[in-house]
Amino acid sequence: MTNIFDLTGRYAIVTGANTGIGQAIALSLASAGADIAAVGRTPAQETVEKVRALGRKAEIV
Repeated sequence: MTNIFDLTGRYAIVTGANTGIGQAIALSLASAGADIAAVGRTPAQETVEKVRALGRKAEIV
């Protein structure tokens, strides 16, 4: 059976990724296999580090 939540090879742009719900969404998408472009009014360095710790690529935009 196919895993409908497998995002391996996909990219996600997450706005508000520096804190709160945006950070939680970025981490959830990364856990599902997506690489993340983190967007926020302030740098999302903490989020990027957490995503990279999950073994995914992440960049601040």
